[in-house]
Amino acid sequence: MNLPTPEQFAATQKAGFDALFGLTSKAFEGAIKLAELNIQTARTAFAEGQENAQRAFSAKDPQGFFAAQAGLAQPAAEQALAYGRSVYDIVSSTQAEFASAAQAQYEQQQRTLEALVDNAAKNAPAGSEAAVAAIKTAINAASSAVDSVNKAAKQAVEFAETNLDAAGKAATKAVAQASARAAKQAAV
Repeated sequence: MNLPTPEQFAATQKAGFDALFGLTSKAFEGAIKLAELNIQTARTAFAEGQENAQRAFSAKDPQGFFAAQAGLAQPAAEQALAYGRSVYDIVSSTQAEFASAAQAQYEQQQRTLEALVDNAAKNAPAGSEAAVAAIKTAINAASSAVDSVNKAAKQAVEFAETNLDAAGKAATKAVAQASARAAKQAAV
C-alpha cells in the first residue's frame, strides 16, 4: 500500500483550507445580505411609520382616525410576508451553497476512498477478494444511502417552500378580509 507523498498531503490540506475559507466567505456574504435587508427594512418602517402617524393625526374625526389605522394592517402584513420571504431566500441560498460544497467534498472523499480500496486490492494477498468485495459493497451501500438522504432533503425543502407560499397567500387573504371588516366598522 502506498502512503501519500508530502506533495499529495500538502495539496489535500490546501484544498481543505480553500474549502473552509470559501464557506466562511459565503457565510459572511449571507450575513451581510441579512444585515442590508434589516437596515433597509428598518429605514422603510421608520419612514412609513412617520407618514402613517401624520396621516392618522390629521384626521378630522375619530372615524377618520380609525379608518386610517385600519387601512394599515394589510400593507403591514404584506411587508412582513415579503420580509420573511427575503430572509428565507437569503438563508436558503446560503444553505444551498453550503450543501453544494459539502456534496463536492463528499464526492472527492468518495473517489479517494475508492482509489485507496482499489490500491489495497491490488496489493492484497491471494484469497482476500471476498473481503475487498465486501468493502466495495459497503462503500456502494453508504453512497446509495447518502443519495437517498439528499433526495429526501431536497423534497422536504420543496415541500416547505410550497407550504410557505400557500401560508403566505392565506395570511394575506385573511389580513385583507380583516382590514375590510375593520374599515367597515370604523366607518359606522
